Amino acid sequence: MLLMVGIGASAETLTGRVVGVADGDTITVLDANREQHKIRLGGIDAPEKAQPFGQRSKQSMSTLVFGKEVDVQWNKRDRYQRIVGKVMVQPSGCPTCPKTLDAGLAQLTVALAWWYQKYAKEQSTEDAGRYEFAEHEARAKRVGLWADGQPIPPWDWRKGGR
Repeated sequence: MLLMVGIGASAETLTGRVVGVADGDTITVLDANREQHKIRLGGIDAPEKAQPFGQRSKQSMSTLVFGKEVDVQWNKRDRYQRIVGKVMVQPSGCPTCPKTLDAGLAQLTVALAWWYQKYAKEQSTEDAGRYEFAEHEARAKRVGLWADGQPIPPWDWRKGGR
């Protein structure tokens, strides 16, 4: 319990406009000071660009966030110094709505990313539950990357499991 309090207390929010989408789980955000930040979406791992569904995943992320203002809720950086966090954006077609759409969860829902279970402890219990459920639903429907009989998770792909 103390750990969760500590994580919540140290969480920060970065607000800015998305000016780049590298792939289905990595974006670039330009803040109010015109500083660019590489963001790795926490809780998901999207197919690599050369992997099946990699380009579709990138396109999906672009549709969700490119050119839009986002809030990134974060509390860590990865080994590449990217901010790792939850990216919240306004739902499409609702410019006056609050930023309530979780881009990572959306990628799982449309079956263009895996829930990154290895890092589930870095998510809130609620987010981990939502992400796990979204992946299970997409798998059951056999949509997106789950239409492939045995999709290779990106973490295996990167290790040469191509």
